[in-house]
Amino acid sequence: MTALERLQAELGTHVSVDPRRLAAVRGDKSGWVAPGMPLAVVYAASVDQVQATLRIATEFRVPVITRGAGTGLAGGACGTDGAIVLSVERMNRILEIRPEDELAVVEPGVLNGDLNTALSAHGLWFAPDPASRAISSVGGNIATNAGGLLCAKYGVTREAVLALTVVLADGSLLETGHRTVKGVTGYDLTALLTGSEGTLGVIVEATVRARAITLGETVTIGATFPDVAQAAAASGLVTAARLRPAVMELIDPVALALIAAYLGPNLFEGVPARGAFLLVQTDGPASQAEADQAVAVLRAAGGEVRVSTDAESADRLLAVRRAAHPALAAHGEVLIEDVCVPRSRLAEMFARIAEISARTGLPIPTVAHAGDGNLHPNFLIPFDPARGGAEPVVPEAVWLAADELFRAALELGGTLTGEHGVGVLKRRWLAEELGDTGFALQRRIKAAFDPLGILNPGIMFAA
Repeated sequence: MTALERLQAELGTHVSVDPRRLAAVRGDKSGWVAPGMPLAVVYAASVDQVQATLRIATEFRVPVITRGAGTGLAGGACGTDGAIVLSVERMNRILEIRPEDELAVVEPGVLNGDLNTALSAHGLWFAPDPASRAISSVGGNIATNAGGLLCAKYGVTREAVLALTVVLADGSLLETGHRTVKGVTGYDLTALLTGSEGTLGVIVEATVRARAITLGETVTIGATFPDVAQAAAASGLVTAARLRPAVMELIDPVALALIAAYLGPNLFEGVPARGAFLLVQTDGPASQAEADQAVAVLRAAGGEVRVSTDAESADRLLAVRRAAHPALAAHGEVLIEDVCVPRSRLAEMFARIAEISARTGLPIPTVAHAGDGNLHPNFLIPFDPARGGAEPVVPEAVWLAADELFRAALELGGTLTGEHGVGVLKRRWLAEELGDTGFALQRRIKAAFDPLGILNPGIMFAA
């Protein structure tokens, strides 16, 4: 009996070999598409089915690619040739909400936005807020340690995860963490598994921390500056003033021009479509006082400032940032990169990006979570009608420029990825950041959890 026959015998209709479904799980939102064709997709609906899948995979030495909503941006959950794609999207139940303990217990396929809708009835919210929160799953957020616009103030996903239930490569069940506010027993395996990108085990349940919904009004500020260096310096002055905005986003002039063209003159009303744009949002009981201080800092730094007066004007300012990706996508396939530098080096990183762009002739429109130093340089790959429906091909010139970006971030004391993960797309640079000792140790950790190397092979580390 083959691995596929065993899967079909034990899991029946939860196994699909439909060519359209196999093709659909070969890619993610990064634009990367895995070569070849997966063996099958298993749509697991229970922990038992996940365990059965991994026991069969171990017996037959078949790779397993765990997949949630498929919204990743690093090629980390794409079905490779001959692999079993283990989809957990049907494991989408909110198992428990305990308002008195400020926690929720969920299956991995629960969407971030759906969890927040359920929590809001109890005056609570789940703080991790990737831009894809309406369509990304909590399991995927945990697997990549996702960030978002609010994480400078409210933390990344790791800080919201209390406990995990994980199926290991051999099908055994591992429970980590605790439901208590404090707990330091043994190694922190919960933190280790968070951000492990499916390479150590399959998350089948998560206990996550919920926060009380922030009281008070939200004040939104938009400021334009003559250039991105001045805007980056201004964001640093906001931080230096010991202000902690909920949101602080920076858009460089290249990206801002594309957004202005996309939104049109009416939707862009009130925001000068020139220079660099800094979006600041304060929340909480002291939001107005904090906003007043931020406005004073931004004006003193040379910014042309506009403050929201109501929900409608706030939405117009926020629309500028929300439109970044669709505005870029209107001009071609978008390769979204993700580097992070110390906040004090943000202006230098923008300068390095501009220098690389000028020298290579490649436009690199860039947006940044200025509150935490996380930049998203974007490469635009023009649409090629001759390619038809074929997958986009990233030109070698783009990878060479990306290589320079990554090395620049490391030279400035930063990291290759602030929130998207390593996946396939950044694994070639991983050893350079970790160093020989750190890289070797992480390979040994991987081997301890997955001795046969069947879990997401080729993700983070070359297979």
